[in-house]
Amino acid sequence: MSDALRGAVRGQMERVRSDLAALVSFKSVADPDQYPPEECEKAAAWVRDAFAEAGLLEMALSRTPDGSLAVHGHAPAPDGAPTVLLYSHYDVQPPLGEEQWESPSFELTERDGRWFGRGSADCKGNIVMHLAALRALKDVHGRFPTGVKVICEGSEEQGTGGLEAFVAENAELLAADAILVCDTGNFAVGVPTLTTTLRGVTNVDIKVTALASAMHSGMFGGPAPDPVAGLLAMLASMLDARGDATIDGIDATGTWQGVDYPAERFRGDAQVLDGVELIGSGSVADMLWARPAVTVVGIDVPPVVGSTAAVQPSAAARVSLRVPPGESAQGAQDALVAHLQRRVPWGLQAEIERVAVGEPFVGSLDGPAFAALKAAMEKAYGRPMATQGQGGSIPLCNVLAETYPAAEIFLMGVEEPRCLIHAPNESVDPSEIEHIALAEALFLERFA
Repeated sequence: MSDALRGAVRGQMERVRSDLAALVSFKSVADPDQYPPEECEKAAAWVRDAFAEAGLLEMALSRTPDGSLAVHGHAPAPDGAPTVLLYSHYDVQPPLGEEQWESPSFELTERDGRWFGRGSADCKGNIVMHLAALRALKDVHGRFPTGVKVICEGSEEQGTGGLEAFVAENAELLAADAILVCDTGNFAVGVPTLTTTLRGVTNVDIKVTALASAMHSGMFGGPAPDPVAGLLAMLASMLDARGDATIDGIDATGTWQGVDYPAERFRGDAQVLDGVELIGSGSVADMLWARPAVTVVGIDVPPVVGSTAAVQPSAAARVSLRVPPGESAQGAQDALVAHLQRRVPWGLQAEIERVAVGEPFVGSLDGPAFAALKAAMEKAYGRPMATQGQGGSIPLCNVLAETYPAAEIFLMGVEEPRCLIHAPNESVDPSEIEHIALAEALFLERFA
């Protein structure tokens, strides 16, 4: 049957391209300040209708607590067969500057063997992958070998928690024996990879204030404390000279046991400029997947252009701390806040606001579904399956684990490093859609 499924998936690829072109054309950014909400609603309706046409029943749109639409439906399990939940999301990041795109951001364009467009990989590429797998199974078997449930959310990129709340309120609707969270991808094109860990995340905002107003730096600079310099000193205390995190109470010595990530490959994937060093004392994989990573993601100080000769009254920054598995994100936030509070210089007035917390996640690494998925990935690609971590966080995974403790949960998908998800010129390799669709179809067949 694997050869028949391989042919059936391959026969879907023209349809996959047209499906993806239709989906990419929706400007489904879940932010009404940037794009009309109708764009998300049209994308949701398209997803609903496509899965209904592929053979799922009771496909519906449900409003979630954050106002976004969740798309869901199911196909009942044959007698004695398990049920699998397939996840993806249809909302996307904004283009981040049309002038930086080499082709229109919301128009699927083929170039150098890849398909370019916002959402082509993250995560509309995974939606069309699901559709290709399900259609191939119908072509070969005339039915689905397992029960199938689908859930596609519409606000994942905004992190507003709509689907997380929906799952808790509709637990029976989405209950399954195995869950494929298809919002990650392979270590590289052609390398079948299961993402087994996600770092957690915590953000805090820090503001330091010294003066009631800006004061002339020539008349008052010197004894008047500079809050910008004070803030920079506090931020600098979070890393040592090698770039290792030095936040009091947080371990920064973890090691990664899965796939290696060669430094030169990482330099290319991360677009590190020539002559710029990578930081940290561990390997790339250690630093990326097994250790905390602290980043100043925003800072409020006067811009260079338009600045004046003045000591500023205040300065502010947002700090993001990625937390490896084995650490508590809440505990890490407590440690980060305490670390910064201890390093406020010169008696500056300091306000630290706790912005967000998302716990780390560890996926399933054994069980019947794991065995079936590993075999399916290796059959689809013709090589051993690798495992990797991911620096990002997907809070939904922890909600799914808490709601369905007996389910095996896996992270996979079409998003390899060259996709440049969240960046201008996002793209997907169509061979990844084909191979992951085949792996998913083989998995459903084997798990049954």
